[in-house]
Amino acid sequence: MEFFMSGLAACGACIFSNPLEVVKTRMQVQGELKAPGSYQVYYRNVFHAFYTIGKLEGLAGLQRGLAPGLLYQFTMNGIRLGSYSIMDSTGYIHTNGQVSVMKSTLAGAVAGVVGAMVGSPMYLVKTHLQTQSLSEIAVGHQYQHKGTIHAFLSIYKAHGIIGLWRGCSASVPRVMVGSAVQLSTFSTSKELVNELMIFPSNSWLVALCAAMMSSMLVVLVMTPFDVISTRIYNQPVDHAGKGLQYKGYVKCMSDTVKHEGIHGLYKGIGASYFRLGPHTILSLVFWNELLKLSSTTTHKTS
Repeated sequence: MEFFMSGLAACGACIFSNPLEVVKTRMQVQGELKAPGSYQVYYRNVFHAFYTIGKLEGLAGLQRGLAPGLLYQFTMNGIRLGSYSIMDSTGYIHTNGQVSVMKSTLAGAVAGVVGAMVGSPMYLVKTHLQTQSLSEIAVGHQYQHKGTIHAFLSIYKAHGIIGLWRGCSASVPRVMVGSAVQLSTFSTSKELVNELMIFPSNSWLVALCAAMMSSMLVVLVMTPFDVISTRIYNQPVDHAGKGLQYKGYVKCMSDTVKHEGIHGLYKGIGASYFRLGPHTILSLVFWNELLKLSSTTTHKTS
């Protein structure tokens, strides 16, 4: 039940945050491996990007990749949050009745690694579809998938089952770091808010405050990993499925810094905040409330 509730919570958040995920993805590949000022800027900031995509591509453009995005969230976060919830309820992340920062960080990281590995094919397709755009505002490599099913089939036909996990090595560090920071800060912040007795202990406002604290740190820490992940997933590949732009994770990071400066690793951070912030808040609040609902229902039927 924990896995289903966790996946459902993440899907609820995804519906609202997906347009910002599209904006973030495109801003992260805009001017890829080019010095500032040497390329056409189609998306000046998160608001301009949102307006431009909406004007030229409509609502469908802002919701590109929603289907694989929902599949990814349900699978990855179902496993990640569900696993963490079990470790929390069994007392693994606690020491002497208090949340242990070290244990909760480790639990969040391990849960993130497993979730990222299982959800990688959905993340690959999501990234390809969200980058696809009209030629007038195209940035990064443009795949020509006709939809979610076509994307899965074309990747499988060209590169086999292994091809669906291309880029997994970039996704694992991204989710591992993000999950470790998100879940440990959420657990400790929720405990702190409860101790301060600002709200009733069972109030959804406790989870909201904790999620808001967690979201700020997640965006700051996760953005460089997110940029690298997006670029590795979206790069063109040869007939064997090997990347043509980056030979690996470290190479992608070093090339980005070399050509774009350190701020290249923080491209789209505004969009990242508007996407990761609300998504973190919504998913954690939904998750917390659904788990409380599940727990209440279980107690009533037992």
